[in-house]
Amino acid sequence: MDPLAWLIDAYTAQIPLPGGQSLLLREVVGNVFGLASALGGMARRIWAWPVGIVGNLLLLSVFVASLVDPAHSLPALLGQAGRQVMFIAVAIYGWIRWRQARDGAGQIRPRWASGRERIGIVLVLLVGTVALTPLFTALGSYDPVWADAWTFMGSLVATYGMAKGWTEFWLVWIAVDVVGVPLLVSAGYYATAAMYVFYGVFTAIGFVVWWRAQGRKPAVETLLPDPRLQDDAR
Repeated sequence: MDPLAWLIDAYTAQIPLPGGQSLLLREVVGNVFGLASALGGMARRIWAWPVGIVGNLLLLSVFVASLVDPAHSLPALLGQAGRQVMFIAVAIYGWIRWRQARDGAGQIRPRWASGRERIGIVLVLLVGTVALTPLFTALGSYDPVWADAWTFMGSLVATYGMAKGWTEFWLVWIAVDVVGVPLLVSAGYYATAAMYVFYGVFTAIGFVVWWRAQGRKPAVETLLPDPRLQDDAR
């Protein structure tokens, strides 16, 4: 078998659905990688970041397909495409930051965002959505364009919050899912919409897990105890 031909077939493969609809195989696989990354993030595992990047690359190829291939049947969602690029950039930052935390004093330590940080979260989400909506409209994104802008900005804020260790980032993901699911269904991206529904439940669980983890020590201690303290206690 020609490896190049096999890769091309896998890249363009579709899964038939009832009613004449179909799913791109790479959309399904990309969301599977995204799910694995989310599971790793909930457990505060560093491998969550590179796994997520693979999924982002696959989904980026899905949402920009209509821009590079006029025969592509689904509409362009520029917010969804842009968020994959943003995910990759923020994932690199998060990957580096979590490695530094592990090498220094253990796993990333979940915490509540400060009052100023929470205000920043809300302002960036709202102002960013308002600012991006006319831009995405001019570029030809799918209606309602504000929903596409909202999912982009929410994804940016949530991913940055995960890198910083803010427990509230899970709540931002829920806000993204509430808007993103109807948008994706109406645009015909059923695999991603189904994953968003699952993420809605998963993010609620992740929020509780991180909330409880705030009062615990990191799961991996990388610093050895000072033996002098043990000698003084004798």
